[in-house]
Amino acid sequence: MTETSTPPSQTTKLMTARFGEITIDPDKIITMTTPVPGFPESHQFIMRPHDKESPFIWLQSMDDPELAFIMISPTHLIPAYRPELPPAVMEELQIEEPQQVELMVILTIPDGRLEDMTANLLGPVALNPGKRLAKQVVLDPKIYDSRWQVLIEEDE
Repeated sequence: MTETSTPPSQTTKLMTARFGEITIDPDKIITMTTPVPGFPESHQFIMRPHDKESPFIWLQSMDDPELAFIMISPTHLIPAYRPELPPAVMEELQIEEPQQVELMVILTIPDGRLEDMTANLLGPVALNPGKRLAKQVVLDPKIYDSRWQVLIEEDE
């Protein structure tokens, strides 16, 4: 009897507004368990590095080629940022151990003004990379800021 191997995943193509045509490995598709607020039609996403040297990651919607969020790991901004996720979120993302969670924060860069870039610490995207599940979580607004200033001018 001969051993059979699993055939490789079939890649698919997606025409996006930001990146043009991209090739997608179906094994890399992330499903939002709950749509990102304001974008109810987008459930499936892929993550793309901005470039090899950059800490930035694009979250590109597969359902809306116009929709892509720029994100960063919050530890690049605030090493101590480790909010506790509600048990219902852990269950929804099928997370058994807290170390399974990867957090990303969505950045806003108004009209290309890099100096005004903010990070949404109030609503991080929680990921279970093993299950390819994600959810934008809303934390306590008394503790976390939705427009945390990334670049701060220091007085000379």
